[in-house]
Amino acid sequence: ASGSGGGRSVFGFPAKSNAGSPAETAEKPGSRWVRLNVGGTYFVTTKQTLCRDPKSFLFRLCQEDPDLDSDKDETGAYLIDRDPTYFGPILNYLRHGKLIMDKNLAEEGVLEEAEFYNIASLVRLVKERIRDNENRTSQGPVKHVYRVLQCQEEELTQMVSTMSDGWKFEQLISIGSSYNYGNEDQAEFLCVVSRELNNSTNGIVIEPTEKAKILQERGSRM
Repeated sequence: ASGSGGGRSVFGFPAKSNAGSPAETAEKPGSRWVRLNVGGTYFVTTKQTLCRDPKSFLFRLCQEDPDLDSDKDETGAYLIDRDPTYFGPILNYLRHGKLIMDKNLAEEGVLEEAEFYNIASLVRLVKERIRDNENRTSQGPVKHVYRVLQCQEEELTQMVSTMSDGWKFEQLISIGSSYNYGNEDQAEFLCVVSRELNNSTNGIVIEPTEKAKILQERGSRM
């Protein structure tokens, strides 16, 4: 078990308290408050919170199960030789039923503690989160295929409205008027479209034609 000397307090409750403080109240017989010394760090919570899961280690601790070998330090706090860093998410889950973790904590660490404290619902929740993260990692980042299409002003509406097969409009680049038709200038545009890269492309990104590249460069300088 971890020693209590020099232990720090958590959630604003002092490691050594004056008369009438929550820490002292937690030591009184019949009090609803419970004081825990987890790896040298103190936590103060209620019996109701710790008894949320009747099959858990913490429930048995509150009930002072004779089959559970538990010691107390000189302040009356239950000694638990576990990592206090991962006890915070465990305790908060018992308080409100949600798994909330700092981004620097690993799900595997929370899972290890959830299994130690025998909180079955939390074990399932953490395993689901780990599985979801693994699935996202295996899929990798989403890649896109881009195409640059040249069109005249009068063709824009029809082209955008008839796009299919997952193509989405990305950008419209004006390249000015390249020629005259009758008495009117015919404005030309480059239309950039994209869609998610799928297996049918075999990982090959379709590059714009050389003409389209030249027109795109020309448009970007205007």
